[in-house]
Amino acid sequence: MVELLLLLLLLLFPFLLYVAAPQIRKMLSSGVCTSTVQLPGKVVVVTGANTGIGKETAKELAQRGARVYLACRDVQKGEFVAKEIQTMTGNQQVLVRKLDLSDTKSIRAFAKGFLAEEKHLHILINNAGVMMCPYSKTADGFEMHIGVNHLGHFLLTHLLLEKLKESAPSRIVNVSSLAHLLGRIHFHNLQGEKFYNAGLAYCHSKLANILFTQELARRLKGSGVTTYSVHPGTVQSELIRHSSFMRWMWWLFSFFIKTPQQGAQTSLHCALTEGLEILSGNHFRIEILPMDSLS
Repeated sequence: MVELLLLLLLLLFPFLLYVAAPQIRKMLSSGVCTSTVQLPGKVVVVTGANTGIGKETAKELAQRGARVYLACRDVQKGEFVAKEIQTMTGNQQVLVRKLDLSDTKSIRAFAKGFLAEEKHLHILINNAGVMMCPYSKTADGFEMHIGVNHLGHFLLTHLLLEKLKESAPSRIVNVSSLAHLLGRIHFHNLQGEKFYNAGLAYCHSKLANILFTQELARRLKGSGVTTYSVHPGTVQSELIRHSSFMRWMWWLFSFFIKTPQQGAQTSLHCALTEGLEILSGNHFRIEILPMDSLS
């Protein structure tokens, strides 16, 4: 009798999941940035803004009147997105600049060009990233996940930090992930040369994002620059392009996957919401609530 009930539940589970999917998806994507702050005269940099969460984040900031720099590795694709955002928002101050986070020369060139071009920087959103890519190294010999997701943004932030201080109040938003819970910083194997797992390498880099955010907040206390890390949720984006398994999982559970627009809400909340300064260094999850800081 018990076996029959278990079999029946197993057979009914896909149907029940399908019926419940709209309610579950609504619950998972309930967090929305409610800030009405407008950004005329403000300057913003969004990395990886030619697709996914970055594109939606840049679009919303442009809609609010900011001068938005799309910092992209693929300039051609970035130009196409910039024209799309300009048409949709009516804001012509959407600019594309080359930024390859896997090459420190490109990062320095971007920063040098930006600093020569702009007198201010009010919001820096470190959004770009790679996930579960085959083992490879950056132009400077760093393992690709830690190199792009953490070290590249670390250097970019450092190079733009004085401009952020001069423009205070200003904010830095680092896009991390709930995957940080599985992360460990293995200093004896930081470049993955002794052992490598693509999934864990991603987790390690996302933990580095959060630790960086916390330490940066401590060092910037009193400077007028605040910083936040965010978990955007499980989002349909190009981030999973390197993993056939992840693409299959995303397809299988597509009813529960957030759209890039929904995924951008946490970044937007941390970039825009007034009174958030006291929570500098905190990590924000998909419901747009600050999680407890890691010890």
